[in-house]
Amino acid sequence: MAGKIYLETFGCQMNVLDGDLILSRMMDQGYTTTDRRDEADVILFNTCSVRLHAEERALSNAGLLQNLKRRRPELVIGIVGCMAQNRRDELFRMLPHVQLVVGPRKMGAIPRLVEEIRRTGLRRIAVEDFDDEFIDGCDAVSARSTQFQAYVKAMEGCDLNCAFCIVPTTRGSETSRPPGRIVEEVRRLADRGTVEVTLLGQTVDSYGKGLKPAIDLGGLLRRVHEVPGIRRIRFITSHPSFVRPSLVEALRDLPKVCKYLHIPPQSGSDRILKAMRRGYAVEKYLRIADALRENVPGIELAADWIVGFPGESGEDFEESARMLERVRFQNSYVFKYSPRPGTDAAGLADDVSEEEKKRRNRTLLDLQDRISLEKNRARVGQRIEILVEGPSKTNSRRQTGRTDTHQIVNFEAGQDLRGRFVTVEITGATAHALAGRVD
Repeated sequence: MAGKIYLETFGCQMNVLDGDLILSRMMDQGYTTTDRRDEADVILFNTCSVRLHAEERALSNAGLLQNLKRRRPELVIGIVGCMAQNRRDELFRMLPHVQLVVGPRKMGAIPRLVEEIRRTGLRRIAVEDFDDEFIDGCDAVSARSTQFQAYVKAMEGCDLNCAFCIVPTTRGSETSRPPGRIVEEVRRLADRGTVEVTLLGQTVDSYGKGLKPAIDLGGLLRRVHEVPGIRRIRFITSHPSFVRPSLVEALRDLPKVCKYLHIPPQSGSDRILKAMRRGYAVEKYLRIADALRENVPGIELAADWIVGFPGESGEDFEESARMLERVRFQNSYVFKYSPRPGTDAAGLADDVSEEEKKRRNRTLLDLQDRISLEKNRARVGQRIEILVEGPSKTNSRRQTGRTDTHQIVNFEAGQDLRGRFVTVEITGATAHALAGRVD
């Protein structure tokens, strides 16, 4: 009964990986992929709930399929992922033509549920926080978005309780995959030509909870480092509370582990951090940043910030700006606060105006751009190895790649060098990218 599947993913790297794993499982059942909705037998929207905009985009796209479903009643339309977990059977009421709703912990059940729907015409929902059908990527390596680079799930869920975050509701409690399964998946990917893996987790540096024998992220990095063929190892996203000595040592000692740490502070105000329930103070974060810079030469740090959190005063915001200046992050991702139903912060007064949120957002981005430009200009004249990711998005005559520290490098090339390591001399810099020429 297999046919063609169309899958569209919204959201973070974890969602992208989930999409790859779903497609791998469906291809194992005989499905082929298509990028045309009108020729698909199964259409799945793999969704995110972290921000309202992501949910609205997915709902809008799914809503547009009502007429297609009317013309082709046998078509299966499903919503899977975080929004499925968050909205549950409400989605059936909002979108009567949708027949499948599956949360992140039940995605392994998608092939079976799709076949049940195609056979019976009945709706199916699977959103229990139970991982008996949790997708393990060890056997699902056939449909990765980019073969030479691959995401690998180290863990799922989160046991923290940040006031603004919906992830514990949508992804469930924290579960770490056994290291042997992760290493085996990395081996299989390497056998297929993967040279860079990124270990994923909502709080990836808390990896290892409940595993026996005991292991943490530093130990996992050491095991993955031993896999032949892998030349770079990344991991995201980290939480300041779990940057342990073993992780710092792995960053320092293991050549394959990239010297780059995405470690969101979210705010530079102790008062706001407490309201957010982040579990650390600014001084602790600064000690971590200083220790990383002292022990891991050349490491670069990246940040996430939320501006306009309920109760954030002008002085609270200025403290965030001072912290950004103090740490001198390589890059920052800045988000305007928006209430998310189901989070504790949703019950607080959203008392910072949209105009002021936009101003604070722009101020932090401008400050980061100045720092990034200064740091990038200091690279001019250096010779740096990069992994080429393919043609530049803005100029097809140029190739683009990334350094060990995750900086983008654009350079002229007469051929497609995608997936290859090349050494470039840095010849120019902007706030967002380096320019270079191949040796």
